[in-house]
Amino acid sequence: MKLLITLCCVLGFSLQSYTQQDAPSPILFIYDASGSMWGQLDGKTKKGIAANVLSTTVSNLPTNQNIGLVAYGHRKKGDCNDIEFLVDIKNDDKNNITAAVKSMNALGKTPLARSAGLAINSLKENNTKATIILITDGIESCDGNICDVVSKAKLEGIDFKLHIVGFGLKEEETEQLKCAANAGGGTYYDATNAAGLGEGLTEATEQTIDDSEGNFSIYATKNDEPVDAWVKVVKSGTNQEIAVTRTYRDSGWVFLPPGKYDMIVNPLENTRIKGTTIKVESVKDKIGHQTVSFDGGKINLITLNNGEGWDCTSKVKTQEGEVVGGSRTYGRPQIIEVNAGVYDIEIMGLTMKGLETKYIIEDVVVASGKTVEASHNFETGIAMIGVKSGETLVDAVVSIKDKKSGQNVAGSRTYTSNSSNPREFMLNPGTYEVKVSAVKKEHAGKTETFTIEVKKGETITKIITF
Repeated sequence: MKLLITLCCVLGFSLQSYTQQDAPSPILFIYDASGSMWGQLDGKTKKGIAANVLSTTVSNLPTNQNIGLVAYGHRKKGDCNDIEFLVDIKNDDKNNITAAVKSMNALGKTPLARSAGLAINSLKENNTKATIILITDGIESCDGNICDVVSKAKLEGIDFKLHIVGFGLKEEETEQLKCAANAGGGTYYDATNAAGLGEGLTEATEQTIDDSEGNFSIYATKNDEPVDAWVKVVKSGTNQEIAVTRTYRDSGWVFLPPGKYDMIVNPLENTRIKGTTIKVESVKDKIGHQTVSFDGGKINLITLNNGEGWDCTSKVKTQEGEVVGGSRTYGRPQIIEVNAGVYDIEIMGLTMKGLETKYIIEDVVVASGKTVEASHNFETGIAMIGVKSGETLVDAVVSIKDKKSGQNVAGSRTYTSNSSNPREFMLNPGTYEVKVSAVKKEHAGKTETFTIEVKKGETITKIITF
């Protein structure tokens, strides 16, 4: 009997330990209820947006996720100590968070450092670790420095990860927040609307203290300045997603088990360049890093006709045939920005007709940070085709074929106006067969076929008399 009791106690303890290990570490939200949350975005208060988005985020968390809530500025105006632990981190009822947030007023100041200190010290007192997520629409207004608070706590060995979601902040207001998130082993997310806030909170709740620490960093630049970029890592040669991150003009971190991967990086600002895929390898017990430059290069595209600037459309294609750029030239040199690489440029001359209205400039080499010139000169001449009966202009259909290939290249009607009869055709140099067929009843059935030779830069006129 004694053995049975002992066995049950051991099994019970083991089961309890296993369950505790299975449960994720708590998430502790620090919520901004300062007076500025009454400000509006897209016609709605930031207070209302934040409450709805946070409620949705919380409802999507696992059922065994413990969630705590700290709020500041919700009870008094001008009080830097108006900070309260509204929901304990042992809470497992999502409704408690939702109810607290939606019933909260927004009144006071923004004591970021003191709020972070309260949240972090609670972990120390409870001897637990947690993911802390701070949501704020403002900068410190109580003379504290949240970055210093977080850095000091890390030095003391308190186990936490801090993410910060800045809601409607200006770029110059984010420096201290980015510093704090970096010191806390987390990420600063910039949200300008409800969708951005939702994306930031979702990613923050997925990147928890329970995750393996990042062992591979990614930094994206353009013209030596950091740019925000979205990064997805997949197993090499597959679509199997391993990790995602966002750089937010800083280093983004992912955890990659030893192996080879394809890193897909897409810039989110300051460039028309498309994303790039880079082969990377993660080595056991080593920190990896990849700097991605979106400097690319530029193509100065010049399109001419008989040596003069000419309006054309263009498509820049990779060697695999993917269109990555292009523009309409309007008769002027056009700058097209693309990734470094080798390209073919397909040009279509507008207005002109013939068999040489399209041209491909092949194997244009674009180097990072450089501008390469690519040009083509089309050649054309003018054919004026008119129809008369005595001194009267005759409406007729004009059809033009390339003499050698028999391919139709142009066609129109002359009508009976001096502005269209004779009708002007801009054609590539060559020999053409022209057929003219009268339209009106008084000349019905009358046709004439003849051959013309069009030369570069010259005009040939042919008037048919019925």
